[in-house]
Amino acid sequence: MRKNFGAKPVLYPMPVLIIATYNADGSANAMNAAWGCMADADKVCIFVASGHKTMENIRARKEFTVSMATKDQMLAADFVGIVSGNDDANKMEKTGWQAEKSAFVDAPLIAQLPMALECEMLSYDEESEMLMGKILNVCADESILGEDGKIDVRKLNPITYDPVHHAYLTLGEKIGNAFSDGKQLK
Repeated sequence: MRKNFGAKPVLYPMPVLIIATYNADGSANAMNAAWGCMADADKVCIFVASGHKTMENIRARKEFTVSMATKDQMLAADFVGIVSGNDDANKMEKTGWQAEKSAFVDAPLIAQLPMALECEMLSYDEESEMLMGKILNVCADESILGEDGKIDVRKLNPITYDPVHHAYLTLGEKIGNAFSDGKQLK
């Protein structure tokens, strides 16, 4: 028997995304956003409230980066989600994160977060608060690359958000091969 919960924001896994921008004075800013997904092969969609400092920065510069929060950076990732750049100008300093200039967009990369999408803003809908970004580049620190030279999710060790229990979780182990194992049922 199933239990009904009504309409709730429950979808698993929910990525923990860190959006990084530059403030008007050139200092780095970052926020935690749990409501995001791929929108196409080269587009990312994230729901960002219009009052966030990050959204103000994106409107001004039209570019941003998106990193996956990792297990070893969970505390800092949570901090940038509960403290607004509108209220604390030293928010980034408190995380211990170092910002590096992206070669592709006018936005910072966070050195401690080893993978990032470098994006330009395609659109922002004020009513739904949906930000659509075009991915210009994906970059990854060599420390998270596998023997095949590609990103190894186990080395990245991203965290996900559990919206029911308000918890952060790590991803599990490999259990199969996508676009392959299901062929057994043909």
